[in-house]
Amino acid sequence: MTYRERLTCWAVVRLLPNMQRIVVARFRSRSDADGHLQVLQRMLPMAQFRVVFDLEEDSGGMRDEEKFGLEAALAR
Repeated sequence: MTYRERLTCWAVVRLLPNMQRIVVARFRSRSDADGHLQVLQRMLPMAQFRVVFDLEEDSGGMRDEEKFGLEAALAR
């Protein structure tokens, strides 16, 4: 995990079926993440978004989208 990634620990995630999620954006402060969440909820009212505090360690250099895609493939 790089220094820059450690600074942006607040994330807005979109909840998907089968307990999956996609990180939409990362922020340094909770208030920035909450503001972005409000905009997303207005633009996409049918989608589910959450603000999370994410200090996840780097697992093999994969991005979040790749990790959850791999988990879904392994679950089949």
